[in-house]
Amino acid sequence: MASNVARRLKGKVAIITGAASGIGEAAARLFSIHGAKVVIADIQDELAQKVCKDLDPTSTTFVHCDITKEEDLENAVNTAVDKYGKLDIMYNNAGIVGIIKSNILEDEKSEFEKVTSVNLVGTFLGTKQAARVMIPNGRGSIITTASITATIGGSGSHAYTCSKHGVLGLTRNAAVDLGRFGIRVNCVSPYLVLTPLALDYLKMNGKKASDVYSTLNGATLTPKDVAETALFLASDESKYVSGQNFIVDGGFTAENPGLSIFK
Repeated sequence: MASNVARRLKGKVAIITGAASGIGEAAARLFSIHGAKVVIADIQDELAQKVCKDLDPTSTTFVHCDITKEEDLENAVNTAVDKYGKLDIMYNNAGIVGIIKSNILEDEKSEFEKVTSVNLVGTFLGTKQAARVMIPNGRGSIITTASITATIGGSGSHAYTCSKHGVLGLTRNAAVDLGRFGIRVNCVSPYLVLTPLALDYLKMNGKKASDVYSTLNGATLTPKDVAETALFLASDESKYVSGQNFIVDGGFTAENPGLSIFK
């Protein structure tokens, strides 16, 4: 455990959606180390319960939560308040990639709606339900996992890219709306993180990690790297940061590979 001096979230209560694996799990472990009471909200019951057992059982709770259902997110928020007395941090992390196709003519309306329902509507519902209990307290930090696809085109499916552009727009709008009540709203936009979903994606496209991590030599993006950024946004160290999109991509979006002179 981190020392009391280093525990950047001591006394805070956080909900993390999609915390049974990947970025969410890394964030749950990191937030817990830094003193937060954590509510893990996920549909993967067995994995989520395993994470809870690994952490401090007195300060970690699991709630089954489908983020496309407002009643599930309402229940998660109510659980945090009932058990720990408040909600300081809402990390809207849960999301799906969906079926990846390179031609819009092959995309199905139902698949587009499914991805945007989880990634965008789910984020809206999480933000709304968190705001419900944060507004009376006059403070709070709402964070969402976005993506570099919210910044550039050609790195994801149409559905995924549109959903993450929507998340970025929602972040900025909610920051203006909720800033009146002392609530900060930000998002984290990672490059390809080596989660099980990403590894399946690379396999499907015949690539290796070394093929995509080319801009920042010697570094590979991990879930913990993204969680570290979320930790900063959740902590009081970022008390005057709101409406921002923190890109964690090793410089990927800064480069035009077709025009680079550094090859």
